Amino acid sequence: MRSNDGTRTGGQILVDQLAVHGVHHVFCVPGESYLAALDAFHDSAIKLTVCRHESAAAMAAEAVGKVTGRPGICFVTRGPGATNASAGIHIAKQDSSPMIVFVGQVGRAMRDREAFQELDYRAVFGTMAKWATEIDDAARIPEIVSRAFHTACNGRPGPVVIALPEDMLTDRVSVPDAHAFEPVETWPGLTDMSRLQKLLWAAKKPVALVGGSRWSEAAVAALMRFAERFALPVATTFRRGHLFDALHPCFAGDFGIGPNPKLLARVKAADLVLMIGTRMSEMPSQSYTLFDIPEPQMKLVHVHPGAEELGRVYHPALAINASPTAFCSALEGLQPPNEIAWKGESDTAHADYLAWSDKATPQPGAVNLGEVMVWLRDHLPADAILTNGAGNFAAWIHRFYRVRKYGGLVGPTSGSMGYGFPAALGMQTLFPKRTVVCIAGDGDFLMTGQDFATAVQYELPVIVVVSDNGLYGTIRMHQEREYPARVVATHLKNPDFAGYAQVFGGFGVRVEKTSDFPAAFEAAKKSRKPAIIQLMVDPEAITPGQSLTAIRDKALGQRR
Repeated sequence: MRSNDGTRTGGQILVDQLAVHGVHHVFCVPGESYLAALDAFHDSAIKLTVCRHESAAAMAAEAVGKVTGRPGICFVTRGPGATNASAGIHIAKQDSSPMIVFVGQVGRAMRDREAFQELDYRAVFGTMAKWATEIDDAARIPEIVSRAFHTACNGRPGPVVIALPEDMLTDRVSVPDAHAFEPVETWPGLTDMSRLQKLLWAAKKPVALVGGSRWSEAAVAALMRFAERFALPVATTFRRGHLFDALHPCFAGDFGIGPNPKLLARVKAADLVLMIGTRMSEMPSQSYTLFDIPEPQMKLVHVHPGAEELGRVYHPALAINASPTAFCSALEGLQPPNEIAWKGESDTAHADYLAWSDKATPQPGAVNLGEVMVWLRDHLPADAILTNGAGNFAAWIHRFYRVRKYGGLVGPTSGSMGYGFPAALGMQTLFPKRTVVCIAGDGDFLMTGQDFATAVQYELPVIVVVSDNGLYGTIRMHQEREYPARVVATHLKNPDFAGYAQVFGGFGVRVEKTSDFPAAFEAAKKSRKPAIIQLMVDPEAITPGQSLTAIRDKALGQRR
């Protein structure tokens, strides 16, 4: 209840700040440690989505931050609630996604006694978050929340964790609201762009690699126009396929795990690499073997919004401290040389990509996941959103599905299992009229599958395609490579996933051969319910290019 004396509770002040900063959706698992904040949501226009597990709430919030560029918001309770949410916080850190996690805390008078579910949040999240803090004084809530929004978004984005002592949230104070924040764009200097143009004019085999965050639909469009003018081959890095239209004539493909060998050879042979937004971490750098460290073997131009990332691993010939949105806008001023030395290379690169991704590779078993991906790319609307977690199943997405629009692929560069389904909840909440499809593995889905109940509760018609092969597939693949025929801890006994969906109140169907998938998908869509399509995939179908037996036999042969 609002007071008439001009004071507000800490909980009311907090929720009012979220509204000031443009928050429309919040994901949470309720807890007694922040009841006063929950009460304030009762009178707010902010939509509160209650999840069944804190990891799902945090991952859904992270997905919103990843796609919008503004912090996704998550509320969890103290102790186990906070540690459950840590998976989402870690994803936001590695994926450079803006997110703010508000965590309940014990009363101020009880601190440092190891009270019920007490944690030192600065210590627990200090290395995982951009900033971890605790609000001791309700009058400072506007200041600290404003700082949290700026910290989460500016430079290299990331997560902020704010602890909320229970009694602080019930204190009544009179304090003005902060002004609405806006992210600070870091623009490249004229000298930077002049040097870049000279490097491009001198190049013979340039290529661009794009990734990271701080992008927008307008930035992607500007990058595509630049690529056209310069006939420049452009590849997207690990799980950033939404940063370039896959059917654009300059698109060279996905440069993540197991890239097209022709694309890998192209990047290695380049004399100039323009790296925009990406840190070029372990996966896209092919385990840090792609570029010599610290001095790359080719000229490297590294564009990144975080100054601390420039020169951190690779010493660039030209370092540009700029956000991708600002940098891509500045690209409009660059002019190509009169004679483009690499003319025709973008056409060749795109043709190589189309040949690599055109037709699904033959697979053991009656269900070919590659053919499923080809069907989806041919039948989903251009603005559809695919989400995924982690597992070998994702290799078929990255190779055969073609992302057409910004935000059309949402996956964890951190490789976190269980991510795809909460991300789908976040995307369907954010974009209720768009088709959202989660591609999941069996082990992957069941890490957050309890939140299928959340989809049913809020009538979110997410379609989940579960690749059921009865394995922790990625681990089994590595196991057979390193310890062939010594199988342990990678077998799964799965439930009836179609029945699982039905008992929650959703739609479920089992697919035992590829030809049955189109009808199953159309039935799921027609149901307008959250749906699970259970694909019975042969365990031998472990990658698009190799069977499990082939991997094992090769490893055994090398040991003879």
